[in-house]
Amino acid sequence: MKEIRIGSTLVGDNQPCYIIGEIGINHNGDVEIAKKLIEMAESIGCNAVKFQKRTVEVVYTAEELAKPRENPFGPTNGDLKRGLEFGRAQYEEIDRCCREEGIDWFASCWDESSVDFIEHFHPPCYKIASASLTDDGLLKHTRQKAGKRPILLSTGMSTLEQIDHAVDVLGKENLILLHATSTYPSANTELNLKFIPVLRQRYGVLVGYSGHETGVVTSAAAVALGACVVERHITMDRAMRGSDHAASLGPAGLAKMIQHIRYIEPAMGDGVKCVYPSEVQIQKKLRRK
Repeated sequence: MKEIRIGSTLVGDNQPCYIIGEIGINHNGDVEIAKKLIEMAESIGCNAVKFQKRTVEVVYTAEELAKPRENPFGPTNGDLKRGLEFGRAQYEEIDRCCREEGIDWFASCWDESSVDFIEHFHPPCYKIASASLTDDGLLKHTRQKAGKRPILLSTGMSTLEQIDHAVDVLGKENLILLHATSTYPSANTELNLKFIPVLRQRYGVLVGYSGHETGVVTSAAAVALGACVVERHITMDRAMRGSDHAASLGPAGLAKMIQHIRYIEPAMGDGVKCVYPSEVQIQKKLRRK
């Protein structure tokens, strides 16, 4: 049996699934929307919410930032990327809101400076996005800052050899791998949920699921296949402006997914075949020998 502690919560085999509401950039650059999403996630039953933190000029090329892209913050892609980044004051509000709501929060940090920024808030764990799985410098820096705290590593758009290398860089201690498919939204035929037990067997670490599909049944199925963490993007309204809202769960979808997961968990049992006391009378009644 394997367990890891995220904040005050034990995560792992024989523990309730740790459910993360991925706010990401679905706050649309508005801290008030972020706080509403935090409150929604906590009220429905998430254990944590997650944000994304980038140093825009480091993560994106000047050419990419200069591309025309009409958005509420200006005429270029760079205006949009900068407009979606929260600074110290906004994250202090987020930190305060999460403490008041009693919910964990952390972030996917896309560069070393962003790790240093988020570390000011002493998150209970760190997340490394699929896009960063091959960034050895970021992996090493995140592990150094995290210390004994858990690191969640998404494995979308990665080969087994790339995952092998990333695990070698991070080490297996306090590591949780998240199976993922990096399309938004992901096609049902490309979710490959059977890879979850493969990850568990190959690396001997806890495994979770970061889903980008539009439904909820498949995320619950991931738990039946061994996922001890489930992360899904959340939004107040899937029709809102922004690139990630369509692949996110609204309040009703999030509630339904959590309901499915909590229904499945006790049904999993312990894998040991037995005759239940409730079966004994039926056994006596129906068996001839």
